[in-house]
Amino acid sequence: MYIPPETRDQIEEIAKRAARLGKFLDLSVRQKDLARHEHRMSESDFWDNQTAAQKVIAETNRIKAIINPTLAFNQRLEDLRILAELVQDAPDGSADAELAEITASATRMLAELDALEITSFLTGPHDKCNAIVSLKAGAGGTEACDWADMLFRLYTRWAERQGYAVEIEDLQDGDGAGISTVTFRIEGTNAYGYAKAERGVHRLVRISPFDANARRHTSFCALDVVAEIDDDELDFDIKEEELRIDVFRASGKGGQHVNRTESAVRFTHLPTGIVVTCQRERSQIKNREIAMKILKSRVYEKMQDEKRAEMEKFYGEKGEIGWGNQIRSYVFQPYQMVKDLRTGVETANVQAVMDGEIDAFINAWLRSGGPRHRNKDIKVEG
Repeated sequence: MYIPPETRDQIEEIAKRAARLGKFLDLSVRQKDLARHEHRMSESDFWDNQTAAQKVIAETNRIKAIINPTLAFNQRLEDLRILAELVQDAPDGSADAELAEITASATRMLAELDALEITSFLTGPHDKCNAIVSLKAGAGGTEACDWADMLFRLYTRWAERQGYAVEIEDLQDGDGAGISTVTFRIEGTNAYGYAKAERGVHRLVRISPFDANARRHTSFCALDVVAEIDDDELDFDIKEEELRIDVFRASGKGGQHVNRTESAVRFTHLPTGIVVTCQRERSQIKNREIAMKILKSRVYEKMQDEKRAEMEKFYGEKGEIGWGNQIRSYVFQPYQMVKDLRTGVETANVQAVMDGEIDAFINAWLRSGGPRHRNKDIKVEG
């Protein structure tokens, strides 16, 4: 029976890309590691050392999360190829339903392979962790504060689309409109792996709603993101003498919403100058715990980054949140366009982007190898 050449080409493309993905993930090596760990878990003395046992279980689960989706995909691919061979040998018209299923499956599996490839790029030691995201309004005054508020909504909507939870740790209102700074946690598997692609300065061009003369304004906002790392993964402690601790009343909407106790906490890490504020909880003790966890994650990031050398690539040598340092431009007027200046990915569907549809930008950055490479311009339809 005749199989359309485009369907055969799709199946061959899937097979080639799946083979490359298997080599990239070192499937054979990881399967041997998994077998070794599972053998260790079956031994009678496995639980004699609880700490070591937990580490083996965690590593086993990590390996399974990496290889199982690809192994299951490869099995489906093998089934599809066998079915295609059977249909190829069948008399004309006798396997029309199977041919339709082959065509639909090939199209569906191509899309699934795209997702598997993107996930395979999240190989960093902390990509699986929650993300602690900070937005800070830059050049542009009230305009910039409003822009920070718009970006906060964008990333909240993106997180919801991914099935992630969002917790606000600290939020400072802007003068007149918007927000000047906000720190929030995105909770979910690989949240940091994806969110790290958004680190940098974001530039907005629009006709200002705050300008009576309806002039065009440019605003900037900086986004920083660090992984939320568990204490047992950190091999250092922050001593109390290294901290300046300030407590104050948390901001609120006024009236009955005003917090009348000094529950908000601000930690300043004196050796690095890193400042963390938390006012989420009504309890000062809980806010201290949260602030310390965020501080340790940020200090760790700084230590790993050789005094933020990597961040200088995103913000410029002086870390200025302004002209010349943006990673992405959002133009509302005189035309509509969002373009990532690192990868060249662009789209005219500004409304969709502002509603959280930024996967095309994140995926292109991950595919390009992060900050190490640049792609040719890619247009996103829609």
